[in-house]
Amino acid sequence: MLKNKLIPRNTAGLSADFWHDENKKIVFTNGCFDILHRGHVEYLAKAASLGDILIVGLNSDKSVRRLKGNGRPINDETSRAVVLSALESVYCVVIFDEDTPENLIKDINPDVLVKGADYRIDEIAGADFVKQHGGEVVTVDLVKGFSTTNIIEKSAKL
Repeated sequence: MLKNKLIPRNTAGLSADFWHDENKKIVFTNGCFDILHRGHVEYLAKAASLGDILIVGLNSDKSVRRLKGNGRPINDETSRAVVLSALESVYCVVIFDEDTPENLIKDINPDVLVKGADYRIDEIAGADFVKQHGGEVVTVDLVKGFSTTNIIEKSAKL
């Protein structure tokens, strides 16, 4: 059942077209989601509440290494995708190889693009595209004290 939530990158646009035809409001967010924690879970639930279908763009292992360094990710892309898929708030997960999800966003054309409030709207990949196509860009407050980096640093001290 969890694997049914994993959408191949090359069919993500077709899936989104189908959901748009069904008048579903598509919400998109993305991230590495390397060590899933409370902050991620609450963030994804807030994002999901903004529409009917939450699509999560997941950075591939190669992408995470380019963005975070050689020691990352801690968990491989398949494991991260399966864990995300187990969340009720997540409708589907799409793994992408680029450093930003901009091309994936263009394929999906979400009604709502969501990122954490640690981003300014003008810093969010795909924001201009979404706004130009009638969608909205929303930032969601993060749960203070929860981050993968903090978890890694804390465990290194043990």
